[in-house]
Amino acid sequence: MGLLTVYVTFSSEEEAKKIANTVVKERLAACANIFPPHHSVYWWDGAVQSASECATLFKTAEKTFESLKNRIVELHGYECPCVVGWKIEEGHKPYLDWIATETV
Repeated sequence: MGLLTVYVTFSSEEEAKKIANTVVKERLAACANIFPPHHSVYWWDGAVQSASECATLFKTAEKTFESLKNRIVELHGYECPCVVGWKIEEGHKPYLDWIATETV
């Protein structure tokens, strides 16, 4: 069972909640943890930029990642959204089983 944590940044908490609700309802992620707004500094359009963003961690199965990524990109307001996944190597087995069961 291959599982992932997927990190995504959003322009606002409202956008994060809206997209998280959609992808969890569609069973592309078992859950989403939305973190309070934070300050981001990044290179974009040939200059250093700065903005408030809201980070979210989604838990999903590897088999679902492409569908989750595509849906987030489709709904996201950014031209080039941050959507990156890391394999979950270890964890509480009942929780990991739950992630696998709740994603399609």
